Amino acid sequence: MTTNSPTDRHSQNDSDSALLTTPFTSDSRAQEVIDGVDLTGRRAVVTGGASGLGAETVRALATAGAEVTIATRRPQSAEPLVQELAAVAGAGRVRAKALDLSAVASVDAFTRAWDGPLDILVANAGIMALPTRTLTPGGWEMQLATNHLGHFALATGLHAALRDAGSARIVVVSSGAHLGAPFDFEDPHFARRPYDPWAAYGQSKSAGILFTVGARRWAADGITANALNPGYILTGLQRHVDDETMRAFGVMDDQGNVRPLPYYKTPQQGAATSVLLAASPLVEGITGRYFEDNQEARTVQDREDRPGGVAAHALAPEAADRLWEYSAKALRTA
Repeated sequence: MTTNSPTDRHSQNDSDSALLTTPFTSDSRAQEVIDGVDLTGRRAVVTGGASGLGAETVRALATAGAEVTIATRRPQSAEPLVQELAAVAGAGRVRAKALDLSAVASVDAFTRAWDGPLDILVANAGIMALPTRTLTPGGWEMQLATNHLGHFALATGLHAALRDAGSARIVVVSSGAHLGAPFDFEDPHFARRPYDPWAAYGQSKSAGILFTVGARRWAADGITANALNPGYILTGLQRHVDDETMRAFGVMDDQGNVRPLPYYKTPQQGAATSVLLAASPLVEGITGRYFEDNQEARTVQDREDRPGGVAAHALAPEAADRLWEYSAKALRTA
């Protein structure tokens, strides 16, 4: 499958009929989209892989034969999953290593310790809707630090390992929340504008998509990068969302019981698009695109009546290049 240039890709996205499609649906599970794929000898890193979507991504990649490193703040939390997969015949080795994406020193330590090529990097970890403006010791807004800048530091720190794999893939877990939140280059850390938990979250997810567009500079190294919206799933990601908001979303009753709505996915279904982009031959050579429900998403100029899609602001090459330079400078001065 050939890779289109950024110009070709954006002109194609003007027509829904030109979007990449797969035989899978929103109901497909992670194990389904990787069925028949042999990842023996491949190496993967999954951030936040100890629970939720990350754990399902780890399960799918490992049972297909990949050696998987779970990068997580608390490696001990991944031990049940490590032990579970150690007992699965044919599964690749799974281990857990410490990584705090909000701390530059932790990311540096992880990348310095990495040895050998890396075939798959899944930027899955994230935090959502912190109720108050929280800064890292370096002065970064915490959601932007964790969801984007930390992953940017990880990917750039592992660039040589990804290049040495010969044909590596980066997968960025984004969100539909990006639709109303372009990246604010003038005030990315809410130093002057009023802090809004959802604006901060959405901006960080726009940044993740822009990173995959900016990563076209690595195409000559055999590295592709794509982003995705996993859909609505109840996981630990909602831990910072207050009960009133959960009730407004319709996923909590008056007694405090959490329950998914009919259109919510299971974690296995939510991880399917991550696994598709990480390992399926159907997206071989594809880069700088955004997927949902296992299909490439249509581009939207603004919020529309029908749900889904990827905002044009998140695919703009100029913004992607500007963000790349901003992120690189932020790391140099951290």
